[in-house]
Amino acid sequence: MTPAENHTVFDHVTYILTGIPGTEESHVWMAIPFCLMYVTTLCGNSLLLVIILTEQSLHEPMYLFLSMLATADLLLSTTAVPRMLALFWFRAGEISFAACLTQMFFIHVSFTAESAILLAMAFDRYVAICDPLRYTTVLTKSVIGKMGLAIVTRSFCIIFPLIFLVKQLNFCRTNLLSHNYCDYMGITRLACDDITVNVWYGAAMAIFVIGLDAVLIAISYVLILRAVFRLPSKDARLKALRTCGSHVCVILMFYTPAFFSSFAHQFGHIIPGYILILLANLYLLIPPMLNPIVYAVTTKEILKRVTNVLN
Repeated sequence: MTPAENHTVFDHVTYILTGIPGTEESHVWMAIPFCLMYVTTLCGNSLLLVIILTEQSLHEPMYLFLSMLATADLLLSTTAVPRMLALFWFRAGEISFAACLTQMFFIHVSFTAESAILLAMAFDRYVAICDPLRYTTVLTKSVIGKMGLAIVTRSFCIIFPLIFLVKQLNFCRTNLLSHNYCDYMGITRLACDDITVNVWYGAAMAIFVIGLDAVLIAISYVLILRAVFRLPSKDARLKALRTCGSHVCVILMFYTPAFFSSFAHQFGHIIPGYILILLANLYLLIPPMLNPIVYAVTTKEILKRVTNVLN
């Protein structure tokens, strides 16, 4: 057989998601915590959205940004988790190429949007603590609306080229995706073309988008802490720090799994594949589930209204 025959190019009509390699016998049981986390995500974020949208007193910048975060969480988890459950419980791993690209697109758009929303929330806390007298004039509803539009536009413009980069590739390898959802690099690695451009674009996206957001958030909190420790009384300092506590928790829950997963992929040759995939699932499952819980527990206004709804 000649080299040309070895690299016959063909178009994948469908892909087969194989789940988490090496854990096939446990898929049914693994799906149970996944399902519970997804149900918690749906209930928590939906309740949070209803409370914020129906309570006029919560139509303030911090809560409007929180409603954006809840929307992104719902989109992220709903794009990925139902397909995972179908795969684990019913062995429904077959997915069309178009559906796979669509899932990949919305997962990455949601993730990128969440990063930008967390940056916007950091800016909100910065203005509230460092320049409180101008808070209501800086963060008007019009400005928040424009920020929300900018977040959506930025996420779309950054992720949409991934579709073209993947569609330009020729595939001559297996259509088996060793994953439980469609991710950009998983699809790209099945190509028989040179994927250098694809790899560099993915790396640039991670560094200059997610990484830059994280750096700007860190800078904002350095400025916030400097302003807090200049406050005259201990009570004032504690009150200011408490207003940032829930946001810091959400930031850590979002960026820690993402960066840890990216770091682990650099050592993929020594880390078992199922560990890498489980790490990749962390930022699809954990932050969307815990974000509404964190804000409900740490924010008096939301806790009060959640208690009223449940009672």
